[in-house]
Amino acid sequence: MIISFLMNISYCGKPSCWLMACRKWRNRSLGFSSWMCFILDLFCLANLVLSNEVSSESPTIQHQDRNSSLVAGLNVTDVHEHMMRLNKAAVKSIQSPDGDTIDCVLLHHQLAFDHPKLRDHKLQEAPSSWPDGVLQESESSKASEEVLQLWHQVGRCPAGTIPVRRTKAEDVLRAASVEQFGIKKSPPVTPKLTGDPQSLSSYGHEHAIGYISGYQFHGAQASINVWRPRIEVSKEFSLSQMWLLSGSFVGDLNSIEAGWQVSPELYGDSNPRFFTYWTRDGYQSTGCYNLLCSGFIQVGNGIAIGASIAPVSSYSGAQYDIKILIWKDPRTGNWWMRYGQDSLVGYWPAALFTHLRGYATMIEWGGEVVNTHPRNQHTATEMGSGRFPQQGFSQASYFRNIGLVDGSNQLHSPANLRTLAERPSCYDIKSSYNSNWGVYFYYGGPGQNPGCR
Repeated sequence: MIISFLMNISYCGKPSCWLMACRKWRNRSLGFSSWMCFILDLFCLANLVLSNEVSSESPTIQHQDRNSSLVAGLNVTDVHEHMMRLNKAAVKSIQSPDGDTIDCVLLHHQLAFDHPKLRDHKLQEAPSSWPDGVLQESESSKASEEVLQLWHQVGRCPAGTIPVRRTKAEDVLRAASVEQFGIKKSPPVTPKLTGDPQSLSSYGHEHAIGYISGYQFHGAQASINVWRPRIEVSKEFSLSQMWLLSGSFVGDLNSIEAGWQVSPELYGDSNPRFFTYWTRDGYQSTGCYNLLCSGFIQVGNGIAIGASIAPVSSYSGAQYDIKILIWKDPRTGNWWMRYGQDSLVGYWPAALFTHLRGYATMIEWGGEVVNTHPRNQHTATEMGSGRFPQQGFSQASYFRNIGLVDGSNQLHSPANLRTLAERPSCYDIKSSYNSNWGVYFYYGGPGQNPGCR
């Protein structure tokens, strides 16, 4: 077996083949002792790092330094150990058409229960109640087809398991460090939640959002139009999401987030992917994207957090959106999430938070991009569809059926949605209301253009 492995990589000759051959033979090495597998992993990772070759860059990303995606000082032992912590044993694995591996992990073996606050946590298999008055959509307001995930084309996870996107070595190697993998950068001091939200562009992050504040919120909902925005530089991203916030932006911010994003640095491609995030200290040392740390407890076997969404919208063509509902369980205080009409994904336990053990004081819906100012100009990374909101349906991206859950567990439309675009010449937002879509808005833009430099 070892001779055959060496022949594989010797014949290939290219640095990226080290990783492909290693994956193949690592998966077939069930007869090896654990220390042999560990040596094989180190061998593969070392050759990948020394090669300085990025194996998963998207061809649509421009103006980037390919060597910058590998960190020379990254310890391959740390990478291996981190992957072992994240990738739990699977009862079944599914190879997605986009190159992802979806592992079906036993519900009680998931990473969430490694969290110190959750080791004695009693699993809540279903919410004690749903919000009253779930916003119903008319047939004319629905997207033309069901929005699924790419891995659904080739399989599903069995009952009693949850689907988990497997973390690969190159995923970790694209991060600044093992510790920074799957973590947002900490924002600078910004106005408190009693003022305009995120009204200062922080770390190059730019927003076009609708928001509501000044009350006690117990949940939020929206149907979010899904596109594949162009990303100019691999360190940038574009996302569309909901934020449920409590605390301040000074360091004690609690946040629950969900939506879709395109992030070549995090995922290695330009596919729009369903994602989540949480923090209880303003992105300083707690929380992470998706299931890349312990915390969020998944109970459903239908949706993989971090997996590619399909199909996506096209200009003057079919429009697709994902519907997300997040609400606080009145009995347990856990924050539940539903995807689509009937896919219960899981929950953020109340024990993870400080301020959100009570309620959210602000809810935001909208888009965000990172602007690294490539070539000393504003980025051409797109938000939403890449077109301004004035262009309307099938051109601009939208949020529709926007709702909030109040302290009585009632779901209804917000009466006073406000909007904010930090640089409307780059990315803008326009809100409105009608009987089909309820409260909605169009948002986004192309980034760099004659009015945005």
